[in-house]
Amino acid sequence: MKNALKNADLGLLRMMRTRGHHPAAEKAAQVIARSGDNGYLWIAIGTTGFLIDSRRRKQWLTTGLIGPIGIGVNFGIKLIFKRPRPKLEGLPPLGGAPSSLSFPSAHATASFASATAMSRIAPELRYVLFGIAAVMAVTRPYLGMHYPSDVIAGATLGTLVGAFLPLPAVEPAADQTRVDS
Repeated sequence: MKNALKNADLGLLRMMRTRGHHPAAEKAAQVIARSGDNGYLWIAIGTTGFLIDSRRRKQWLTTGLIGPIGIGVNFGIKLIFKRPRPKLEGLPPLGGAPSSLSFPSAHATASFASATAMSRIAPELRYVLFGIAAVMAVTRPYLGMHYPSDVIAGATLGTLVGAFLPLPAVEPAADQTRVDS
């Protein structure tokens, strides 16, 4: 069973590295992946929410920082598993990374942690947020930086971080009147 999963993982990686590789698609994937470095994209989304949503400023600020928090948690797990990044003959990776460790994907962890947490405060945006997270995650094996299983593990870890990290309470609406008991 273990060999079957390993072979499926490698086969899917090879397919993602050899299909749909037009120079414009590769460049777009590289730009998307770079925006996910250190959780920058999610910090930007959180900052935007902070600036335009006065009732949920604290929540947007907090969720914008969940991506980098997820990356920290992720790195601790990478140090335990120590899985090296994939190497495919004739298909060098199309990106760089600060570490040679692959499992789990930090981009997927940060993206799904942020999308999950942000969806908790803005459920109306969940499809957009998870769509962004999914696109970010798919760039990783497409660029040859991760095995698909690294991405699945990162997305799972990120979803857990985003679901269980406490968030500040939402401020009451300005037109609500308070009744003191």
